[in-house]
Amino acid sequence: MNRFDVIVVGGGAAGMMAAGTAAGNGLHTLLLEKNDRLGRKLRITGKGRCNIVNNCDVPMVIASIPSNGRFLYGAVSRFTPRDVIAFFENAGVPVKTERGNRVFPQSDLAGDVVDALRNYCTQNGVVIRQATVTELCIQAKTVTGVRCTGGAAFAADNVVVACGGMSYPATGSTGDGYRLAQQAGHTVTELRPSLVSLVANGRDCPALQGLSLKNVAFSVTDTKQKKEIYRDFGEMMFTHYGVTGPMILSASSHMRHMEPNRYRISIDLKPALSAEQLDTRLQRDFTENRNRDFINALGALLPKKLIPVMVEKSGIAPNEKCNQITKEQRRGFVQLLKGLEITIKGFRPIDEAVITSGGVSVKEISPTTMESKLVSGLYFAGEVIDADAYTGGFNLQIAFSTGHLAAQAIAQKMWKADKEGEKP
Repeated sequence: MNRFDVIVVGGGAAGMMAAGTAAGNGLHTLLLEKNDRLGRKLRITGKGRCNIVNNCDVPMVIASIPSNGRFLYGAVSRFTPRDVIAFFENAGVPVKTERGNRVFPQSDLAGDVVDALRNYCTQNGVVIRQATVTELCIQAKTVTGVRCTGGAAFAADNVVVACGGMSYPATGSTGDGYRLAQQAGHTVTELRPSLVSLVANGRDCPALQGLSLKNVAFSVTDTKQKKEIYRDFGEMMFTHYGVTGPMILSASSHMRHMEPNRYRISIDLKPALSAEQLDTRLQRDFTENRNRDFINALGALLPKKLIPVMVEKSGIAPNEKCNQITKEQRRGFVQLLKGLEITIKGFRPIDEAVITSGGVSVKEISPTTMESKLVSGLYFAGEVIDADAYTGGFNLQIAFSTGHLAAQAIAQKMWKADKEGEKP
């Protein structure tokens, strides 16, 4: 039988939540996933640990969604962070809350999250098939089903498109949802990478390739608006193209208007010391190494790979004896240690990004149901929608909330139709 009440396209976080919720409401539900297993992208999130959600209130979630956050207020209010946590704990996945209110499974295994969602689907009776949807079936501005590669066709009065964005194409996120949306007449806004590594100008980053820095402070300045837009503390790494690491990915989502040289990052290599304390430390080091060359006196202060770069940027001659370095030179070096600056050229490609920014225009989607305003019975959920958030579990919150809302809206619509059909 190829007729269903609901067809969900995409077996990721949003798709599995939508399918399981629809089936749990008694709807005959088909979940179509082009990969050979569900949740492939979900399995690698958070370095395989999966930051499920952020343990905060609804206003904080909305504030953490810079792109169309207000549109999602209804969805998040109906399926809150607390609801997400309860869902997984009831599904046998105990959780823990870490720094920044980030919630992870206690097992630190993303696979447990995927298994819980898959079990939610199978236990509720979702029919799961491996297939690539190539076309929506639409008649008189009403969805009637989908067609897949190989000629297979499935009928339904409700279709939920939840097949992700353009990031991590190896996991199946290759933009299928955008093409289906455009086929239905929807506007797809500009697609950009978010939570992505940064490309830097100059020779410093290639020279430092492979160097990881831990426990450093970091800030981003928008030179066009002349203001600091982000500040963080943690880890980062230099690459042949620029910089990457947890702090960098987080910072990238704040760079909403990327253009060459607009953003500048500043790294405080010694955040535990004030400028005065660091100056005192340098005076002591220089005294102990008074007859040594400047470049050979920094081994206790900096990683070996960083020393030549810092010496060059300081303007102090590498072979300058420590006892000849002036107070002004020393204090200038302190400022460099407290603010190593790198100018950003741009983002790495979208297929390297964690999240796709942009997508199906929210102006064409009902915020109370996730249903298309253009095609009756067509719904959207997850990353395919033009709404993305900062790192910290907020993007999965979007997926879970929109998937849940779409399914609930379909169920309510069908219950209402059944009741009206029973009236004499």
